Amino acid sequence: MAVNPPQPGVRHPRMGMRTVLTVLGPALAFAITTVDPVLLTLNLPEISRGLHVPPAQVGLLGSAATLVVAAAVLAVGNLGDSYGLKRLLIYGLAATIVFQLLAALSPNHWFLLAMRFADGFALTALLGLSLALLTVSVPDEFRPTAIGIFLASQATLYGISPLLGGWVVGAAGWRWLFVITPPLALVALLLTARYVPDPPRRPARPVDVTGVCLFGLALLSLVYGISAAQNGFASPRTWVPLVIAAVGFATFLWHERRARHPALDLSLFTRSDFVAATLAVLTFNFLVAGLGVILGRFGGLILGLPPRAVGLLYLPGTVLLAVTSVLTGRMVLRHGARRVLLTGLLVMIAGGLVVAFGASPVMALWLLILATWLINLGSFVTATPASDTILARATPADAGAVAAVQPTFGMTGYALGPTIYILLLNLFFHREWVADARTAGESVQQAQSGVDAVRSSLATSPGTPKFDPNLVQQRTGLALDLDYTNGVRLTMLVVTLLPVAVAILVFFAMPRRRRTRK
Repeated sequence: MAVNPPQPGVRHPRMGMRTVLTVLGPALAFAITTVDPVLLTLNLPEISRGLHVPPAQVGLLGSAATLVVAAAVLAVGNLGDSYGLKRLLIYGLAATIVFQLLAALSPNHWFLLAMRFADGFALTALLGLSLALLTVSVPDEFRPTAIGIFLASQATLYGISPLLGGWVVGAAGWRWLFVITPPLALVALLLTARYVPDPPRRPARPVDVTGVCLFGLALLSLVYGISAAQNGFASPRTWVPLVIAAVGFATFLWHERRARHPALDLSLFTRSDFVAATLAVLTFNFLVAGLGVILGRFGGLILGLPPRAVGLLYLPGTVLLAVTSVLTGRMVLRHGARRVLLTGLLVMIAGGLVVAFGASPVMALWLLILATWLINLGSFVTATPASDTILARATPADAGAVAAVQPTFGMTGYALGPTIYILLLNLFFHREWVADARTAGESVQQAQSGVDAVRSSLATSPGTPKFDPNLVQQRTGLALDLDYTNGVRLTMLVVTLLPVAVAILVFFAMPRRRRTRK
């Protein structure tokens, strides 16, 4: 039976308080999946010092939960359809509370790593089931507004949490960092248990374990191969995992086409608007995740901003982001998903271009805040119409499986963002200082020795590491601060091509008017 979604330009009834409370529980659960990794990554130096984490393990510690989510979220949607979306979401919230509190008691970094992997499975439930529960708990005419409430909660906590985390760590120590999300999870659990109806379940069916494992193996291999590419593409450490990733993704698609109960229903991608929406989800997660790399490295090395000041970059405009997230749902109702989606992508493009053309060793702080705000604003505006387009294909029988597409592509973009940004930044920085050395009449070997000496001094200097222009000139004769800034500019220019390409696809692939959902 066809369900007619709300048409643009038609006035619809307002949401009552009970409906708002129905949305708020899953919305807080969804927001936790953003707050958790942000709190961890921005405070990794303090955690690493506190637990004496080896340098080779820091990256794994920071990405452990995210990689688990990206690999497992396809399975949790199918499990929710069979065993209960509400039940599994409550279990996930309870597990998050337990694993976070255990992480606060970590005696060593191996225990904390185990808790991060375990919490990744809990976060998978929060991310993969909250949107699905929204789909079956809220009438169609309220869905865009409800998604706006989801994103408003996320925007508010996303803007506040970096500052809150920095303050808590500075005042009480890094262990208290893991006490921030449990109260949020408890409130989400109580609201979900009290106000969210328990949707009907379909008969239990086997989980596509093979498909989930193939996707996880391919994604992990891709991330590892891209990370290793900094040491050269000819190295077996680079091309072997990249080949494994290519074979893994190809085998995954082959398997999904033949599986009786696939983890990812490929028939969903026969519609161009669905493809455009999923690529938009991947894009804004990719840009937001990579932005953290740029802010941390450029802000610290070149502008000399301490970690707490970097966290403050997210705070300005937080209230406006939250309000915009709610209003975006109404904009989708009035103007359709296509126009709003294009607007969000264009705003993200503007934010990227601000850094690409405005970055300098003496860049004004307000300009960096503007770029951060524009990229975050564009991501929140993009998320509502993209999520609504994806969820419009869901029915009560497969809400979990369809809704899982959004976090699958989102977490894939989030996992790839930092890796690709770091790769591009290092490649462009290397190209810049090599050209600088040749202009100065130095050999590449001599310049490399000077760059290594400066890097060593940064690693051993107290306080915030920062390129000291006097030290740079004395040790190498090179303008490494300018070279690094040019690397940042080129990186942002290249990655901004992605939302440009997706905007072109959206313009031609998505209908000007919302179609009837079948």
